[in-house]
Formats: sequence, structure tokens, C-alpha cells
Amino acid sequence: MDCTDNGDNNKENNVKENDSNCAINTEFQEITAIKSELPSLPNTEINSTQSMNLLTNSEPTAITLSEEVDFTVIHNKNKYDIKFPLDNNVGQLKQHLQDKIGVPTSLQKVMIKGLAKDDRTLKELGVVKGAKVMVVGCKLDDVIAVSTPSTQDTEDEKTSGATKEPFCKQKMHRKVLDKGIPDDVMPGLKNTKDELPPFPLSGMLNKSGGKVRLTFKLELDQVWIGTKERTDKIPMNSIKSIVSEPIEGFEQYHVMGIQLGTTEASRYWVYWVPAQYVDSIKDAILGTWLL
Repeated sequence: MDCTDNGDNNKENNVKENDSNCAINTEFQEITAIKSELPSLPNTEINSTQSMNLLTNSEPTAITLSEEVDFTVIHNKNKYDIKFPLDNNVGQLKQHLQDKIGVPTSLQKVMIKGLAKDDRTLKELGVVKGAKVMVVGCKLDDVIAVSTPSTQDTEDEKTSGATKEPFCKQKMHRKVLDKGIPDDVMPGLKNTKDELPPFPLSGMLNKSGGKVRLTFKLELDQVWIGTKERTDKIPMNSIKSIVSEPIEGFEQYHVMGIQLGTTEASRYWVYWVPAQYVDSIKDAILGTWLL
């Protein structure tokens, strides 16, 4: 009985082992079949040689230089041959012209089909080869010349300065003041300080007795001195000093000298300046730290 039982047990164990091996083989065959049906994936690894090939085969970045154009600038009947990039703007052109024509950029007006704005390029404005560009603007020396006193006036000023005579009593200023208050002068207030108005100060006179107005372009850091003949745009940082004194008998108005150059001889004299704006004019142009 024992031998028979052992034989039966061995047969049963062999059957189970064979069944297990068959199952494993079957699963392996199924997995192999599935893998064979999957699409092969490309090798995504890139070695150093391939990397260099990619870099060397890439398209180079195009570096293009702005096309230049030859044209003529006309200023005060003088002609200047200019070669300048079309993609540069009017502001850059003004910088280029400053040394050639002797007019500061702030005093230049470039005329290309009307007044050209600084941010417009020459290409946008349609400048072509052989075009003529008009530039309007006074040299700073010309502006100073308007305010430069004659030899006699200088002598009178030296004499008056030696005796510390008030402006309103000096001979060179009396020539203007004796003409009386201009009809269109702005109202003046003494012992008062007002902010600059949003409009020009007008109704005043210059040393020639002509009408003059002052416009304060704070956003441009400029003061515009306007007369019947022209308007000069003066950078505020080029003004060295400002002097003023009340007019005797009319203390609500001042005589004011705006120094445009390096010496007192370059003062631009303005008469009948409303007293309430004198301090604000100095503050705006010179800054309170210089007063």
C-alpha cells in the first residue's frame, strides 16, 4: 500500500510541474508575440558628433546693415551733402547735423513734407537719393547776438554797475522803459509768488523794444523765446543765471536778464515781467538748488 501511494503522489507532482511549465511557456510566447507587433521606436540619443552637425547645419542668422541714402540738407541757403542710414530717425539726423551746421539739436526744425517728428525714420518719411531736406534753426551765437548790448550800452552798464545803480535807472534799460507799459502787458502783482501759467507769458519787451513772449516747455526742458520774427528754443540747462529787479514806480513788474552764454554780455533782457512769476521762472529754469 505504501509503495502504491508514493507512486501515485510522484505522478501527481510531475503533472502539476508540467502544467506549470506549460503555463509559463505560454505566457512568454504571448509576451513575445505582443512585443513583435509593437512599432520600433527610433533611437533618440544624440552623440556629440551629431550635436556638432546640427549646429553647423543650422541656418546662419542674417545680419543686415541699414541702407544709406545720399541727400542734400539746406540750411540758411547753404547746402550740405549728407549720407545717412534710412532706418535712422530724425532725432538721430539732428545729432549728426549739429556739428555740420552749427545749430544745437534743440533749435533744429527738420522739414520733410512738413515738420518731421524726431521719432520718424527717413524711410518712413520717403527720403530718397537726391532728395532735398530743409533745416530751420538759429545758431546759438545768433540768439546771443540778439541780446548782446552795443559798445555804448556796455559802457553804460559798466558805469551803472560800478555805482550799483538799479536796472531801471541804467541808460541802456531806460531806452525801453521810457516807452511806457505795453498795451497788452499781463497784470502784475507785487509781493506774490504764483506758479507759471499753462500759457505763454506775453506782452513783454526785449532790448530792441520788440514784443517778446516766454513759453516754458518743462516736458522738453526748454524755454522758448518768441518774437514777431522767430522763436528760439533754448535748453534750460544752457542758461547760466537769471537776474531781475523791480521797476521803480511799477514794482509789480521786473526787468529780467537771462544769461544765455558764459558772460554777462550774453544776457537776454526782458522788460515788464509780471512780478508774481519771477521766482517761478527762476525755479523752472535754474532749479531751486541753484538759487
